[in-house]
Amino acid sequence: MRIYTRTGDDGSTGRLYGGRIAKTDPVMDTGGDVDEVVALLGVARAATSERASDDTQTAETLLRLQRELFVLGADLAANPDHRDRLDPGVSLVTDDMVTSLEELIDELVAARPLKPVFVIPGATSTGAALDHARAVARRAERHALAAREAGGQVSDAVGRYLNRLSDLLFVLARHAAGETEEPTTR
Repeated sequence: MRIYTRTGDDGSTGRLYGGRIAKTDPVMDTGGDVDEVVALLGVARAATSERASDDTQTAETLLRLQRELFVLGADLAANPDHRDRLDPGVSLVTDDMVTSLEELIDELVAARPLKPVFVIPGATSTGAALDHARAVARRAERHALAAREAGGQVSDAVGRYLNRLSDLLFVLARHAAGETEEPTTR
């Protein structure tokens, strides 16, 4: 099997369930951002394996998020004429997926309340990678909304998921940094 097909040399890419879309389409910008978040979560997950075993839960959460972002990517990549073929939780983002993120945010904040200060990212490699992923997730959300405004097929659930994901990544980054973060002011 070859990794290259040459079909994208014309500036288009294939859609899930057929059809093609310009690589420069705003929906594809969102997909690229999501792909970047998946990679950054991989960096964060690798950093957790270099630390103590108490990061096992964080690593499992990050792997779950990576898998869910593949669902979101499929949702974005689907041919709009065949969205009825999408499978909830497999290729279609659901409200339950959003609710699950909200529940995890609430659990983490209850276990360790956030400090009422702005912090400078970079206290730990895991925290820094999570903050980077958060920034890209916010970009993905902006691109998703812009794509929708331009007429692209972006579900409300995708927008909500990306919004909650950035919130969750912020909370996870604070957990990963522990008490070592520097406030923006002294």
